[in-house]
Amino acid sequence: MSQARYLIVNADDLGFTEGINRGIIEAHEAGILTSASLMANGPAFEHAVKLCQRYPSLDVGAHLTLVQLPSLSCPGARLPASLSELLVALSKGQLDPRAEFRAQLRRLETVGIKVSHLDTHKHTHLHPRVLASLLEVAAEFGIRWVRQPFDWEPPGMPRWLASFLRVPLFFSHAWFRRKLQQYGCATTHHFSGFWLTGKLDAHKLKRAIENLRSGVTELMCHPGYCTAELLKAPTRLKQSREQELAALLDPSVRAVLAAANVRLVNFSQLDQLWGQP
Repeated sequence: MSQARYLIVNADDLGFTEGINRGIIEAHEAGILTSASLMANGPAFEHAVKLCQRYPSLDVGAHLTLVQLPSLSCPGARLPASLSELLVALSKGQLDPRAEFRAQLRRLETVGIKVSHLDTHKHTHLHPRVLASLLEVAAEFGIRWVRQPFDWEPPGMPRWLASFLRVPLFFSHAWFRRKLQQYGCATTHHFSGFWLTGKLDAHKLKRAIENLRSGVTELMCHPGYCTAELLKAPTRLKQSREQELAALLDPSVRAVLAAANVRLVNFSQLDQLWGQP
């Protein structure tokens, strides 16, 4: 792969609201978005599936969810409302992540969605038990690509603090990659977008592209339209989604991609092009 730079631009939360769904499709059709992660238990799931069928060039993964939304493994029940409640439920054995993930992937399979990659809402697979469950169902469903949510360079953070945080991140990242390898899963070389969540605009996006390292980077984003449905939803990302959508559609961003010789790709292309990163 030499010094070539490749970028997957992946939108989270497909299926959360119809306004988010429309924004994701627009960012793909008219912007630089290459991929999206679909919530099998999202309120706008059926709407999202119809759009995926209409726009098959959008690469689709699973945005596996253990918080805030209805459970699919226990119909009628709701998942924990927050990350702190999830930690309590996991410690008390009140939630089986493997069963929930399996139910969500089966629903995607039932409606004909070919899942190219896995990630989790709120990055819950950083928890060892959740990661083990995710990797088990990945092997069961034959899904190889898994997000590594380790964003190494917080913008604006003092250099000394960034260097200090890099040490525990390095060891956590090494552990994470070893677990993926044990299950035959793979991930991109780099990940970006965690520190930009809720703040991504065209200027920051162009800067992120210019600073890409060689190899494959996944850039996480959250585009969409801020509708009344979203304003009532349990998420802090509301008006910022329209700012992110505008950034993905900005022609100057595509010009920066061309000038930097960065190639847009998606997860479905990775095995064919490079195999294991």
